[in-house]
Amino acid sequence: MDKAEFDKFAEQYRVMHAANIAISGETPDFFAEYKVRDVARLVRQRGMPCRPSRILDFGAGIGTSVPYFRKYFPEANLTCVDVSTKSLELGESRFHGDAEFVAFDGKVLPFDPDTFDIVFAACVFHHIGDDEHVSLLREMMRVLSRGGQAVIFEHNPLNPLTVHAVNTCSFDENAQLISAVALKRKFESAGFDGACYRYRIFFPHFLRMLRPLEQVMTWLPLGAQYYVHAIK
Repeated sequence: MDKAEFDKFAEQYRVMHAANIAISGETPDFFAEYKVRDVARLVRQRGMPCRPSRILDFGAGIGTSVPYFRKYFPEANLTCVDVSTKSLELGESRFHGDAEFVAFDGKVLPFDPDTFDIVFAACVFHHIGDDEHVSLLREMMRVLSRGGQAVIFEHNPLNPLTVHAVNTCSFDENAQLISAVALKRKFESAGFDGACYRYRIFFPHFLRMLRPLEQVMTWLPLGAQYYVHAIK
């Protein structure tokens, strides 16, 4: 993981992201909230030994997901981790008191085993070299408590609009998109059992009235994004 690459775009990230996804008709907040809402739904559906009390946002950047974790998991302690200290400083200034912002070296998460009930990552892994994926997933599993849930969202390389957005985005200049099938296999290589994936976001804003149909379309590999989910 390249700290300098992320630091370079930290201050302009929100503006650049909004411009890049304008074709969808949605804002960055829409994409941030649906992911955390999906995590809350998965927790309800799949069950946990107890109510989640500690959540790790891996690759949290400037903290875009923080207000939505506060909305859907108001009682949980939230930790945001990233290699970009500049992004973390911006996140701390925006959401002081709502989360703990922690830097890490891109290899070893600075937490004890079994620390978190949920480990979450939002479109981070396409910024990480392919040869680092499994080792980082093992780290995520190490810090996840028994019965805890890992949820990783990524861009779908089978969706042409997604590919166009990534290819024309400055902070995605070194991105390497990964398929849902490939990421699921990496989960399995890292030691997760029962990993599954679902596709998300099929309709742009002007067709939003059709979005209730998406709940029966998650098998269709045309969604703009997808998640891989597993329980430790």
